[in-house]
Amino acid sequence: MGIESTIDTPLAEAVRRSGSQSAFGRLIGRSQASVHEWLRDHKPLPAEHVLTVERETGVSRHDLRPDLYPRGEVA
Repeated sequence: MGIESTIDTPLAEAVRRSGSQSAFGRLIGRSQASVHEWLRDHKPLPAEHVLTVERETGVSRHDLRPDLYPRGEVA
């Protein structure tokens, strides 16, 4: 069980849906160590990976990076 099992963030959810930090890293071409660092330090997913992660895991871009993809206002 990895650190993602104890963290409740959209990134951690995407990692869980991928199966492991290593699998998530392979999905986006990054190392397991990078993924672990993002989780441990509560760093945001780098912008260049957001759309791939959304497509492959189903975790919304709006949840992964609300600073880049804000949700539209509800009328």
